[in-house]
Amino acid sequence: MTGTVFNIQSYSLHDGPGIRTTVFLKGCPMRCSWCANPESQNPYPEVFLDREKCISSQGCTFCRQAGDIGSFDPAEFNLRAKGDCAVFENICPCKALGIFGKEMTVEEVLRRVEAESAFYGDEGGMTLSGGEPFMQSGFALELLREASKRHISTAAETCGMTSADVMREAAGLLDYILYDIKLMDEQRHIQHTGCSNRQIIENLEMLFEEFPKLHKRIRTPVIPTVNDSEEDISAIVSFLRGRKNYSYELLPYHRFGVKKYAMLGRGYKGFPEHLDNGRFQRLKALIP
Repeated sequence: MTGTVFNIQSYSLHDGPGIRTTVFLKGCPMRCSWCANPESQNPYPEVFLDREKCISSQGCTFCRQAGDIGSFDPAEFNLRAKGDCAVFENICPCKALGIFGKEMTVEEVLRRVEAESAFYGDEGGMTLSGGEPFMQSGFALELLREASKRHISTAAETCGMTSADVMREAAGLLDYILYDIKLMDEQRHIQHTGCSNRQIIENLEMLFEEFPKLHKRIRTPVIPTVNDSEEDISAIVSFLRGRKNYSYELLPYHRFGVKKYAMLGRGYKGFPEHLDNGRFQRLKALIP
């Protein structure tokens, strides 16, 4: 079995307990307007062009297979090619032209994970992330099954947008889950992510009811003008009140992904660059 992976991050400290290897799978059903990983959204490999690294003006000709690099549009190419971009792999000595996404087997991924297992200790392990890792449900579930067989602790970062059956099967294979809730209001959720939040809420309720021992780390990225009001955070806190075996945290908004939009030839909608720290602290104070 194979899947499309766009990054494997070693020695991660923020994607679950302990030191972890985070495997980022391509593809996401949502289109959050603040997304910091635009390369994760489409399920197929995509070509990128970092014009800051390009030295075509100095006579470099390695990329001539793509035509005139000065007018090459990654967005147009990716829309047309739908993942057929292998010609660009390792063609640029300056790494200005490359590919986000690589097809890998379950064994290839776990070989990387096991190579770092000496650093995991009692808490660390493998975390699946994305995109939305369960958009590649067959591949993600097989990774979790094989990791469990090899006694590797498992975690997943998810937006919750997958079928109840997939979420239920995944939960049975997980030691830890990081679960995002952006908004409780459905219409505003559709406006800012392109998707209803009904499945997200239903899946989380199912996890609380059917998997009470699974630790759930609920997270909300706080986005200026989107969900930075006390009403928005209070609504999520109220939904979680009385639940067991979970933690809840707010994540500050950042713009680290802006350059990647340009590399993919896409525009970034953007929001105010900073959330006022005083406001962020007041929102954090709403969490029991």
